[in-house]
Amino acid sequence: MDTAGLPRKARIRRAGDFAVLRQASGRLGGRCFSVRYRSNELGYARLGLAVSKRVSKRAVERNRVKRLLRESFRRVRSQLPALDLMVMAREQAAGVPGPELLAELDALWRRLPPLKRAGDAATIAC
Repeated sequence: MDTAGLPRKARIRRAGDFAVLRQASGRLGGRCFSVRYRSNELGYARLGLAVSKRVSKRAVERNRVKRLLRESFRRVRSQLPALDLMVMAREQAAGVPGPELLAELDALWRRLPPLKRAGDAATIAC
């Protein structure tokens, strides 16, 4: 039976992977979230979450934000390029209703760059 959950292979779990994303990656941002990304060789997108106590002292609020992040990623995972994504929630995220958070995440997913293929032309003519 296929579950609706996020499979282990689609999650970033190792501290080293998070460290690499913090240092050498592209960035996107919105009002409630900041996204770091870099391409991977796995052929599918992976998600890492960083929702600290700075977002909210209450665990129930942090868990709500993480649950919405995972749900939004599940919806678009098959359409994303092979990227490692680390989504960090900002302090404002705790007070924003769920539909607004999902709308912001959808906008961030659309802003991710497509992968360049080996046969694509260069952006600058030589």
